[in-house]
Amino acid sequence: MAGGSINLARVYTAYEGSDLPVLRDVSTSVEPGEFVVVGGPNGAGKTTLLESINGMLPITHGTATVCGLDVLSHGYAVRRRVGYVIQNFAFDPLAPFTVGHVVMMGRYGLLGYGRQPGEEDRRAAEEALHLLGIEDLEERSIGKLSGGQQQKVLIAQNLAKKPDILLLDEPFSNLDLCTRDFISEILTGTADAGCTIVMVSHAFDALPAREIRVLVMNDGRLTFDTRCPGEEVEERVRTHSGDPHA
Repeated sequence: MAGGSINLARVYTAYEGSDLPVLRDVSTSVEPGEFVVVGGPNGAGKTTLLESINGMLPITHGTATVCGLDVLSHGYAVRRRVGYVIQNFAFDPLAPFTVGHVVMMGRYGLLGYGRQPGEEDRRAAEEALHLLGIEDLEERSIGKLSGGQQQKVLIAQNLAKKPDILLLDEPFSNLDLCTRDFISEILTGTADAGCTIVMVSHAFDALPAREIRVLVMNDGRLTFDTRCPGEEVEERVRTHSGDPHA
C-alpha cells in the first residue's frame, strides 16, 4: 500500500472560470509519515496546493497521485483517506449540532450509503475527543464555542477519521501559545504513528522539535524544498519567500 504518500508531477491547477493557473508546474513527493510545513507569502498558492492534493480542485495539467490513487479519477476515494482542516472556519451560532455530532461527522465518509455509525466509529470519535481534551464539550452546541474551541473540534473530527494524510490550513489560528504547543504535540504524535502531516502555516513558534520538511511557494510555484529542525523552519521560510513577512 502507498499509505500516506503524495506524488505531484508538473501539476497545474486553475479555479473554475479562470484562464490563469494558480499552481504552476509543481512537482514533489512526500513519503508516509513526513511532517511537512508549507510556507510562503499570501497568494502564493499554499491553500490551492492542499485543495489540489485533496481533489477539491481539478488539475488541468500534470498528474497527482495520493495514497497510490490518481486524484483526478479517484477523488472521492482519496478524500476518504485524507483529513482536511480548513482555514478560519466558523460555525453559525445557531448551528444545530453538538460537538459530539461534529466529531462523529469525521466518520461518515467511511460508512457507506445508508449505514449508521457503529461501535468502531463511536470509539474513534471518543478517542479523538479525549486526545484533544474536549470530552466535557461533547454535548455543547458547536456554534456557542469560542474560535479556539471550534478549531480543536475540527481537528478532532479529522483525527476521528483515522486518515493516512492530514492536511491543515493555518491550524494555529485562533489559538493561544499554550494551546498551539498542545496541538503541536498531538500532530507530532499523529505523524509518529505514521500519518503524513502537511500543514500550511505563518506561525512557526509552536513547531515540534523534530525534523520538518519545508516547502516554500512563490507565485504558484514550489521554489524551495529542504529538511531541517523545527526551530529553523521560520528562518528557512523567510529567507526563501518572495515576501520577507510571509
